Amino acid sequence: MRSDTVFTQGLRQGVGGSPFWTVEAVRQVRYHVVSSTGLFAPGNPALMTGCPDAPMLPGDRRLVVIDENVDKLYGAEMRAYFSAHEIDATVVPLRADEAVKQWDAVSLVVDAMNDFGIDRRREPVLAVGGGVLTDVVGFAASLYRRGTPYIRIPTTLIGLVDAGVGVKTGVNYERGKNRLGTYAPATATFLDRSFLRSLPLRHISNGLAEILKMALIRSEDLFDLLESAGAEARADRMQGTTEELARAADGIITESIHLMLEELQPNLWESALERCVDYGHTFSPTLEMHALPALLHGEAVGIDMALTTAMATLRGDVSEAQAERIYGVMRTLGLPLWNEVLEVPALLGDALRDSVRHRDGQQRLPLPVGIGQHRFVNDVTETELRNATMLLRGYANGHAASAGVLVPARLSA
Repeated sequence: MRSDTVFTQGLRQGVGGSPFWTVEAVRQVRYHVVSSTGLFAPGNPALMTGCPDAPMLPGDRRLVVIDENVDKLYGAEMRAYFSAHEIDATVVPLRADEAVKQWDAVSLVVDAMNDFGIDRRREPVLAVGGGVLTDVVGFAASLYRRGTPYIRIPTTLIGLVDAGVGVKTGVNYERGKNRLGTYAPATATFLDRSFLRSLPLRHISNGLAEILKMALIRSEDLFDLLESAGAEARADRMQGTTEELARAADGIITESIHLMLEELQPNLWESALERCVDYGHTFSPTLEMHALPALLHGEAVGIDMALTTAMATLRGDVSEAQAERIYGVMRTLGLPLWNEVLEVPALLGDALRDSVRHRDGQQRLPLPVGIGQHRFVNDVTETELRNATMLLRGYANGHAASAGVLVPARLSA
């Protein structure tokens, strides 16, 4: 990352004749997303030489912060890899789940960096774990000495396709999801699907929610692939144990990452607040934090998508047949359509108002148009939220008509 600073006006006179300067800076960003299977296999050189901006050489030191559960599964393999390549690795296991995604976790990582005596130019911190772990380590690295490089090695599907490929870091504050955070790209993210083989299916579904998000707003082809092969790829934990499953897993993961990066690259710092990747993230932060620990992040995103699909159906942008397909795919991917948190009085309205504050005074709410397209709206009302909730309850119970909500006649056929 580099900032090229220029004086655009030089010295001028301000109010009352006082000196006045204007400074503009161009922030250049470069980071790498590297796919490699069997990252800690002894003969795999990807971690050593796969990132041109952060190579490792025999004799180098590395601080490795790893999710304590991942450490139990892969810690011995990882330590053997570093030993074989003569890397002096200090490994720090850390509990990393949504319940402890708080400032205290950041402090632990900062303490580890300080105790390690890290050379912030030459010794990037390695973060090995799911999205919570990489968010915490990235946040700590962005703060330590005003910016220390770090490398992400996500071990969950949601880490591979979402948390691992953007530039945002953060932790929760009080009841606010990721209320504290920074924009701090990792030098590199290494994607290794083989970690997914040990995940519970629920956590595969957790990541599939973010993939489905990209399908619903950007790609009908990706949706079709999820509809035809998503359930089997999920059951296979994206390992590609047959040629057909390998094609499906490759297509699902690669296309979703490609679409995500296409959306993120022109708007990394969120200067434009109409972001289609915010689909599923208007109500879900509030729902997730209110229900914690009952809902995983992707499950809350899925419920948000289910609700906003119902809203789009009521608006005439999604047909009932399309809604049935969307909800059918969600079910086959193991995602919930409903949680009782949707019935907490005023919670959805509070969530929308919080999003308005986050989006500079407007709703900027992305809604699906059919399957694979979207538009932004700013006119959602409390009445519409209640009607969409009633309609969704009907779909979740398997009989939308029982919800007693009028769907546009032109779409009901």
